[in-house]
Amino acid sequence: MIENYWWIWFALGAVFIIIEIFTAGFFILWFGVGAAVAGVLALLGLDPAWQWGAFVVVSAGLFAGSRRFAERFSKKQPPGIGADRFIGRRGVVLDAIDNVESTGRVRIDKEEWRANGDANEAIPEGARVEVVRLEGTHLVVRTLKEEQP
Repeated sequence: MIENYWWIWFALGAVFIIIEIFTAGFFILWFGVGAAVAGVLALLGLDPAWQWGAFVVVSAGLFAGSRRFAERFSKKQPPGIGADRFIGRRGVVLDAIDNVESTGRVRIDKEEWRANGDANEAIPEGARVEVVRLEGTHLVVRTLKEEQP
């Protein structure tokens, strides 16, 4: 009988939890908890419909609750904090920027960064630039026109 297979739920829960160890985001963990709850219901002798229902409800409930919790505490970083503080700042090109060869460095205030141009054109050494965005550890810059202060 299916009621004697409570250990399948616990094994499934263990597999989900082990998979979660190797992933990020606490997505699969909740299925492991749901499977463990279904396993307890199987041990108590409840029908498979109750076990499946508990698995779905517990997993979905924990998943939805964790998403709200994560969104509340992991809001997007406000502008001006971390490397994002360079967006809109101006600097000078130290090594010519060439997107094809992925070369180039800029100085923004007292810091030096690797940089790419926002257009597919080379930016010569000594040119004045403005930071448009950040991609990984590279600043993306555009050339400033001479008439801009």
